Amino acid sequence: MERLVLCTTNAGKVAELRALLAGRAEVLSLADVGLAGGWAETADTFEGNALLKARRAHEACGERCLGDDSGLEVAALGGAPGVRSARFAGEAVDDRANMALLLQRMQGIKDRSARFVTVLALVGAGGERTYSGTVAGTITHAPRGAMGFGYDPIFEPLGGTRTFAELTMDVKNRIGHRALAVQALLDDMDRRTVLP
Repeated sequence: MERLVLCTTNAGKVAELRALLAGRAEVLSLADVGLAGGWAETADTFEGNALLKARRAHEACGERCLGDDSGLEVAALGGAPGVRSARFAGEAVDDRANMALLLQRMQGIKDRSARFVTVLALVGAGGERTYSGTVAGTITHAPRGAMGFGYDPIFEPLGGTRTFAELTMDVKNRIGHRALAVQALLDDMDRRTVLP
């Protein structure tokens, strides 16, 4: 079984990734390998930030590391908050403040189309690979639901009637952006005898 270090301090991401990789990989947190994380996300793309985190963790612990960068892109806001999703309302990571600011900026806007994006970066002694997942949807007018994290209460995937925060983790882990990126990783694991 693969051993992977998840390069995030976000408890929601850790829970999702552990569930998605259950039975396929032994999933370690940064704390499990003695790392604090919290590295600045200085790249201007999701891929760049995911690689940055995975490279730093791999250099520090020598394990195969899986970096994740995810965010919400809103068409009417020119793709914002994008790579700044976690800190949209300021440097203190605050989901409620981020959602409130986004809803404020969306007042009076009819085009509420958006998409969630995840890029996973796998970095190990044998190299690097990236995997992505995207889910299109719309921004609701008010938060709904108590599950999930981040912008989940205000994002309704296309074809659905419930926000990500109104879905169980099992359902979200079948249709979500992170689930799609993990499935691409798992497909790669099935095709190859050696990963980075």
